[in-house]
Amino acid sequence: MIIERFGHAALLVECADQRVLIDPGSYSAAGAFALLDLTAIVVTHQHADHADPERLPGLLEANPGAVVHAERGALELLPALANRATELRAGERIALGSAVLVGVGGQHAVIHSDLPSIGNVGVTLTARGEPTLFHPGDAYDVAPDGVDILAVPLAAPWAKLSETVEFVRHVAARSVFAIHDSALSTQSRAMYWRTIERLGGDAIYEPLAELARFEVSPSGCVTGRLLDTHVAQG
Repeated sequence: MIIERFGHAALLVECADQRVLIDPGSYSAAGAFALLDLTAIVVTHQHADHADPERLPGLLEANPGAVVHAERGALELLPALANRATELRAGERIALGSAVLVGVGGQHAVIHSDLPSIGNVGVTLTARGEPTLFHPGDAYDVAPDGVDILAVPLAAPWAKLSETVEFVRHVAARSVFAIHDSALSTQSRAMYWRTIERLGGDAIYEPLAELARFEVSPSGCVTGRLLDTHVAQG
């Protein structure tokens, strides 16, 4: 498996015969929207930092062969998805070539009790002989079994650091790297990451940059870094 970070929550995952882009949002680097030959695009929920309403239509047009799976609220809110995507449901197993995508969760973490609740469907992605990646979208409430590498949301209006640590412990992945971190300064990001490393449990903590491309072994260990760069996003 090869995973590429495009800033914030956007990940390109090359797994078996698939090229799957997850959550290309408004804080993601421009490179995420220049990708071609995608086989699948996944949107975990409706927020713009996970599905950029301005750049998503062009991405879909440039990848006419990609299947699109999106959480119901995103389907209802984003016109670009309405005529192209299939609803992503919690618990559903989706065959993507020889890879398997599974919906996880169902609800976005609470930002404030005065705000209406919305949906969120995280995903695991794996294939025979490949590790299992977990991208939770915006939630810490479900920890699926058998996760080898966790993309952990590092900072958000709905999160506090103690909850992040508990989530990492519950998932108990072999390796952990950060996503959802664009709101943090370099100094704050390092502080958050050091705390998770110290308290998160027995895992390999990969201090990857905003833009990073790396190989992952079947056991979930990062075996090679092909790109690891701190750059301006947008």
